[in-house]
Amino acid sequence: MCAAVLDEYCGSVFWNASYLNREDPDLPVCVEQTVLVWIPLGFLWLCAPWHLMPLCRRTQVGTKHLSKLYLCKQLVVSLLLLTAIAALAVTLGEDYGPDNDAPSTSKHPAVNYVNPVLYAVSWILLLLCQEGVRRRQGAVDSATLFLFWFLLILCDIFPFQTLLREALGKVRERTCNHHISTATFSQPAVNIIHFRFYPQNPEAGAPFLSRITFNWFNSMVMKGYKLPLVQEDMWELSEADSTAHINQCFQHFMQPELAAARRRLQNKMRKNPDKNRDKAQDVEKKKKKDKKEEEQNYPNSWLITTIYKTFKGVLIESAIFKLLQDLLAFVSPQLLKLMVSFTQDKSRHTWEGYLYAVLLFSVAILQSLFLQQYFQRCFVLGMKVRTAIMAAVYKKALLVSNDTRKESTVGETVNLMSADAQRFNDVTNFIHLLWSCPLQIILSIAFLWLELGPSVLAGLAVMVLMVPVNGLLATKARKIQIENMKYKDKRLKIINEILNGIKILKLYAWEPSFQTQVESIRGQELKVMKTFAYLTSVSTFIFSCAPALVSLATFAVFVGVSSENVLTAEKAFTSISLFNILRFPLAMLPMLIAAIVQTTVSRKRLEKFLGGDDLENDLVQHDPSFKCVCFVDLTLDIKPGRLVAVVGAVGSGKSSLISALLGEMHSSKGLINIQGSLAFVPQQAWIQNATLRDNILFGSLHEERRLQEVIQACALAPDLELLAAGDLTEIGEKGINLSGGQKQRVSLARAVYSQADIYLLDDPLSAVDSHVGKHLFDKVIGPNGLLRYKTRILVTHSVSFLPYVDEIVVLKDGVVSEVGTYKSLQTSRGAFSEVLNLYAGEQNNRSHSEEDTQPDSPLEDTISVTLKRESSLRRSQRNGRLRKNSSLRKAKDDGESKKGQRLIEKETMETGRVKFSVYLQYLRAMGWGYSVMVFVVYFIQNIAFIGQNLWLSDWTNDAVDFQNMTYPTSKRDTRVGVFGALGVAQGNVTVLIVKFTNASVDASRIMHSELLNNILRVPMLFFDTTPIGRVVNRFAKDIFTIDEAIPQSFRSWIMCLLGVLGTLFVICLATPFFTIIIIPLALIYYFVQRFYIATSRQLRRLDSVSRSPIYSHFGETVSGLSVIRAYNHQERFLKHNEITIDENLKNVYPWIVSNRWLAIRLEFLGNLVVFFAALFAVVSRNSLNSGLVGLSISYALNVTQTLNWLVRMTSELETNIVAVERVSEYTKLENEAKWITDTRLPKNWPEEGRLQFEDYKVRYRPGLDLVLHGITCDIGSTEKIGIVGRTGAGKSSLTNSLFRIVEAAEGRILLDNIDISTIGLHDLRNNLTIIPQDPVLFSGTLRMNLDPFDKFTDEDLWRVLELSHLKDYVAGLQEKLEHEVTEGGENLSVGQRQLLCLARALLRKSRILILDEATAAVDLETDNLIQNTISKEFSHCTVLTIAHRLHSIMDNSRIMVLDAGKIVEFDTPSNLLEKKGHFYAMAKDAGITRENLTGEYNLEKFASI
Repeated sequence: MCAAVLDEYCGSVFWNASYLNREDPDLPVCVEQTVLVWIPLGFLWLCAPWHLMPLCRRTQVGTKHLSKLYLCKQLVVSLLLLTAIAALAVTLGEDYGPDNDAPSTSKHPAVNYVNPVLYAVSWILLLLCQEGVRRRQGAVDSATLFLFWFLLILCDIFPFQTLLREALGKVRERTCNHHISTATFSQPAVNIIHFRFYPQNPEAGAPFLSRITFNWFNSMVMKGYKLPLVQEDMWELSEADSTAHINQCFQHFMQPELAAARRRLQNKMRKNPDKNRDKAQDVEKKKKKDKKEEEQNYPNSWLITTIYKTFKGVLIESAIFKLLQDLLAFVSPQLLKLMVSFTQDKSRHTWEGYLYAVLLFSVAILQSLFLQQYFQRCFVLGMKVRTAIMAAVYKKALLVSNDTRKESTVGETVNLMSADAQRFNDVTNFIHLLWSCPLQIILSIAFLWLELGPSVLAGLAVMVLMVPVNGLLATKARKIQIENMKYKDKRLKIINEILNGIKILKLYAWEPSFQTQVESIRGQELKVMKTFAYLTSVSTFIFSCAPALVSLATFAVFVGVSSENVLTAEKAFTSISLFNILRFPLAMLPMLIAAIVQTTVSRKRLEKFLGGDDLENDLVQHDPSFKCVCFVDLTLDIKPGRLVAVVGAVGSGKSSLISALLGEMHSSKGLINIQGSLAFVPQQAWIQNATLRDNILFGSLHEERRLQEVIQACALAPDLELLAAGDLTEIGEKGINLSGGQKQRVSLARAVYSQADIYLLDDPLSAVDSHVGKHLFDKVIGPNGLLRYKTRILVTHSVSFLPYVDEIVVLKDGVVSEVGTYKSLQTSRGAFSEVLNLYAGEQNNRSHSEEDTQPDSPLEDTISVTLKRESSLRRSQRNGRLRKNSSLRKAKDDGESKKGQRLIEKETMETGRVKFSVYLQYLRAMGWGYSVMVFVVYFIQNIAFIGQNLWLSDWTNDAVDFQNMTYPTSKRDTRVGVFGALGVAQGNVTVLIVKFTNASVDASRIMHSELLNNILRVPMLFFDTTPIGRVVNRFAKDIFTIDEAIPQSFRSWIMCLLGVLGTLFVICLATPFFTIIIIPLALIYYFVQRFYIATSRQLRRLDSVSRSPIYSHFGETVSGLSVIRAYNHQERFLKHNEITIDENLKNVYPWIVSNRWLAIRLEFLGNLVVFFAALFAVVSRNSLNSGLVGLSISYALNVTQTLNWLVRMTSELETNIVAVERVSEYTKLENEAKWITDTRLPKNWPEEGRLQFEDYKVRYRPGLDLVLHGITCDIGSTEKIGIVGRTGAGKSSLTNSLFRIVEAAEGRILLDNIDISTIGLHDLRNNLTIIPQDPVLFSGTLRMNLDPFDKFTDEDLWRVLELSHLKDYVAGLQEKLEHEVTEGGENLSVGQRQLLCLARALLRKSRILILDEATAAVDLETDNLIQNTISKEFSHCTVLTIAHRLHSIMDNSRIMVLDAGKIVEFDTPSNLLEKKGHFYAMAKDAGITRENLTGEYNLEKFASI
C-alpha cells in the first residue's frame, strides 16, 4: 500500500531488488528522491530548535564574530537556496509554461515540486541555525550541523553516481533536482575542512572535526618534537578545569552532604548509648566495639555521593559514549561472519565484499571515535576528582582542630593528598566498566549462543571457574600488597629521618647503624615483593591459558556433541572474535573490584579526615566591651599596650598558654577574649621556602621604608650584607641556609612588619646571642622598641629582661602561681624569687650600655657562610649536573643580575631520549642470562599462539573437505588434541617468567643498596643545597618504579611487540598483497609514535617536577599551621595551593590529550590494517580459503588495540626507565673521605685530648674563597676553651673542620700528635663528642636514640640519664627505656630533647667535647644543672664551647675570638677584658665588666679540679 503511494508520488517504481542483483548496483530513482532526501533534512529539522534558541534571546551581538568563514558559509547556503528556488521554477516552467503544449498526463510527479520546497525551507532554516551558532557564547561551530552536512554527502553519493553515469552516456531519465545534489557537494569543503582558524587557546577555538580527532593538539606535539617542552609552553587551563572552579563546585555539594552525614551520626549515637555502655563491660566485645566505633565514630558515606553530584554531567556523557562503543564492538564479528561466507560463495557479486570491507572500516572508525571521547571524558574526570580531593584536604588542613590533627602525622596527611587522591583518580578512569563489563559479557554470550548453541556453556563454565581463582589470587595479592606498603612506609620513614638528621649521623658516625636498619627493612620488603611476583606469574599463567582453554572447551564440546556439528570458518572465527571481546571484561572486572575495595579504604580515610572537627571558632572571642586580653578560669587579664613576661620551668605550660591565646587548644570551660589582630613568633621559627623578603612581608604590601626599619630593628642588616642577593636571597626548605638565630630574627621581623595589635612571642630570644637579645629587646620588644605601644606577651627564660617588663606571670604545672611586677614578685619570696637568687649576679650587674650592638649568631649549616660566593657554587653545580647533550631552553633568569639569589637549584630534569646505556644498566643489574631467556620464552609463547590459530584455520577447512560425509572421530580427536596442546604450551612457557621475577628483584636490590650506600657517604654540602624532598623522591617514587613498574612495562612491551609482529605475519601469510601496505603503514606508525613519545615523555617529566611543590607546600603549611592561623592568612595559602595545583594540571591535561591524540591516530592505522586485510581478501578471494580469511581479519581486528598498547608501553618503558637514570645519578655523586682506613690508631686514642691547628685553611669547594685563613693554635689537654665571634666569623667552620665535615685546603689539625686527615672519618668522629644546637632525635626507642649500636648496658644508660636530669622522667614512663620517641622527637619538649643529647655525649666518654650552645632552649634552672654536670663529668676532657651567652664561658681557661676566619684574640677572660679589644666590646654589650667579673666567676674553677 505504502509502496504504491510512493510509486505515484515519484512517478516511478519505489523499490526493485534487481537493481542490486548485478555487478554495478544502483538504487531506484524513487528511493534517491525520497528516503535519501528525507534522512539529512529530517536530522536538520530535529536539531534546529536547539540552534534557534539564541535568536529568541535579546542579546547584543557585536560584528566582531562576522568572520570571513561565517560569511562564506552563509553565502554558499544562500546560493543553495537560490538553486532550490531555480529547480522549482524550472519544474513549474516545464509543466505550466507558455511553451508547454503537452497533454496534462505528462506533467512532472509531485516529488519534483515537494523536494525543491523542502530544500528551500531547509536552507532558510540552516541560515538561521548558523546565525544561532554565531550568537552562542563560546561556540566555534556545531557538531549537529557538521553531522547534517556529512549525512547530506553520504545520501547524495547515489544521485551523484547517477549524474556521472548520465555524463558517461548510461542515461536514465532524471530531472534538475540532481543539480541540487551537485551544488550540495561544494558546501562541505567550506563547512567541514575549516579547522585551521585557531584562536590563542587551541581547544577553545577548535571546530568539531578538530575536537573529535584531537587535531587542535598538533601544535603542542610539533613543539614537543622539535624541542623539549618546558612549563612555559603549557597552555592556560580553561575555567572549568581550574582548581578554584572545581573546588568551588565540590564544596557546594560537599557541605550539605557532610552536614547530613553528621546528623545521621548524631542520631545513631543518640539511639545506641545504652548498647555501647553494655558492650564496654565485656573485654572481648569491647575490642569488637572499638573496631566498629573506629569505623562509625565519624560521618561516613558522603564522599561518593558528593563526587557523583559534582561531576554527574561528565559521568552521563561518558556513559553514553561507552554504551555506543560497546554496541558497535559486536557489529564487527557479524560483519566478519558475512565476509567469510562471502569468500566461501564464489558466485556472489564482488561489490558485496567491498561493501563489507567499507562497513568493517566505518564501524571501526566510529568505534574509535566513541571510545576516545569516552576515555577523554573519563580521564579528565579522574583528574578533576583528584584535584577536588587535594583542594578539599588542603582546605581542611587549614581549619582542622588540633585533636584531629594529632591523629595523623604530616606524612599521613600528605598521603591523603598524594596516594588516596590518586587512587580515586585511577578508579574514576574506569568506573563505567562496572556496568559495561556485565553488558559485554551478556551480549557476547547471546551472540555465541546464536553461533554454537548450548556448547557455549562449556566455555562459559571454564570462565566462571576462573573468576573465583582470580578473585582468590587478587585477595591474596592485596594482602601481600598491604604488607608491602607497610614495609615501604617504614623504610621511607627511616630514610626521611636519616636525611633530616644527616648532620647528626655524620657527627656521631652513626651511618652504619641506620644503614643496617634500612637494609633489614628493605630485605623484608623484597621478600614480600618476590611472593607478590610469584603470585602474579600464576595469575599471568591462568590469564594466558584462559582464551585457549575457553575456545578449546567450547569447540571440543561443539564437535563432540554431534557428528553433524562441523566447525566452519564462519562459526570458528566469529566465535574467536566474540571470545576476544569477552576476554577484556572478564579480566577487568576482578581487577576493578579489587581497585574499588582499595579505594574504599581511601574513602574511609578521607571521610574521617574531611569529616573531623574544625578548630573552635568561638574559643577566642573578640568582644570590644572587654578592654583587654583576658582569660576566664585561668584568670589573667592584660591591658592594651602592656609588656607581659611569662616565665616558668620546662613543661610548666608556657607554650600551651600561647596556643590557648591562638585558639589552638581545646577548651573544656571558660573563655578567652582578644581585641585586635594577632602576630605570633613561635619558639621554633617557621620559615618558608621563599625569598627572605617574602618571609618578612608574609603577604603584606611592600613598603621599603618600613621594611628597612624592621630589618634594622631585628638586627638583620649585617646578615643581609653577607647574603649575595640581600633580602632577595632564596631561603631553603625549613630555613636550611639560616642559622637558628637568623631564623628567629626573620620570624620576629615578620611579626613586627605585620603591624598587628597584639604580639605573642614564644621565647624568641633563646636562639640568639646575649648582646643580640639585648638589641632585639631594646629596639623591638622593650619599653623603647618599635612595639612599645602594642600589647606584648613574651615567654622567656632570660631573667635579664624581666626588670623592664610591665608585668610578670609565673606558671607552675599549668597554673598561674604568681602575677605581678618584677619588684613585687622579688619581695614576695615565692617561686620566682628563688630562681632570681640563683641568677642574682647576672641580674645585678646588668649593664645599661646603650652602645650600638652588632648582631652575632652562629651559622650551623656549612653553606650559609659561603652564601656570598653562592653564584660560583651555583654555576659549578649547574655545569656538573645538566646533561651535556640536552637542549634545554634557557629560561630568562631574573636572578642572574643578583648573584647568589637562588640557593636551591631547580631540579635538573633530563631532556631528549633516554640513553641506551640506561637500558643496558638495568639489564646488567638483572643479569644478561635472565634477560635473553625472558625474550626467548615470550618468543616461543607467541609462536605457540600463532600455531594454534593456524591449526584452527586448517581445522575449519575440514567443513569443506568432509562436506556431505561423516566426520571421522580420529580426525576430530587429533584436531581437538593439538589445538588444546598448543594452548597449554602458551601457558606453561609463562611459568618460566618466575625466573624473570627473581631477576627484577635482584635488580631492585642492587640499585637500592647502591643508592643508600652512596647517599650516606656524600659530603654535607650536597644536603645543604638539595631539598630533602628531592632525595626522598629517589627512594620513594623512583625505587617504587624500579621495583614494580619497570618489570611490568618491560614484560608488556615484549608481549605487545611480538603480538604486533605475529599479527602482521599472519595477515601477510593469508594475503601476500598485504606486504605492500606494511612499509607505508610502518613509516606512519614510526613517525606518529616518535612525535608522541617525545611530547608524552617530557609531559610526564614536567608532571613529576610540578607535583613535588604541591606536597612541599602542603608539608610546609601543616608545619606552620599555627603561624598561618595566627596571622589569619588561610585564604592566601588556599589561593597559593590552587595556583600550585593548577601548574601541575597544566601538564596533566595535555598528557591526557596526548594519549588520546595518539590513540585516535593509531586506531585509524589499525582500522586501515582491518580495511586492507578485508580488501585484499576480496581481491584474491578466488585463491584463498575461507579459514585464512577469517584468521587474517580476526587478527586484524585485534591489532588496533595491540598497536596502541605497543606505543603506550614503549612510552611507559621510556618514562619509567628514567627512574634508573635518576637513581644512577645519585649513585655517582662524589663521596667524602673513607670511613675507615688502613691507618690503625693507638688504643684509647686520644688519651690526652691535645689539639693543635697548624696554619689551617678551609674552603667549602674548590674555586671558592677561604672561610678559615690560616688558623694556628695549641689547645692543651683538659683545657676549656670558649669560642666567640660575630656572624660569619668561622666558629661553625672550626667545628666542621674538626669533624672533617669540610676538608682542609692547607695546613693540618693534630689530635694527640696524629694528623686527623690521615685517619678514617669514623675513626675520628667516634672519638669526638658534640652537643649540637638543634637537638635531633629519631623515631624509635629512647635506648636506640642513646645507643644505636647496642654497645652499652642498661646501668650505663640509667647513669647518664641521671646525670642529665632525665632519670625521674624516664622512670615515670610506662615502657622506660623502650619508650617510643615519635618522628623528630615531637612527643618530648625541646628542653627534654636537649637533655637527651647531653646524655648521648655523656655515654660516649670521649676526650674531646664540643658544645654548640647546647642550653639555649632550656630554662635557667635546667641550664645551671647542665653547666654543673658538664663541669663535673667532663673535667678530664678538652672542651670547646661555641658561645652565644658570654656568661656561660666566663669561667673557661681561655677564650678564642674569631673574626673573618682568623684568630684575633686568644687568652684568659680577665686578660682579654684588660686588653679592651674585640672581646671587651662584646662583653660590654652583654653587661660584663672587669670589675664585677671577679665577684661572679671563679676563673680557676676548672683548673682546681
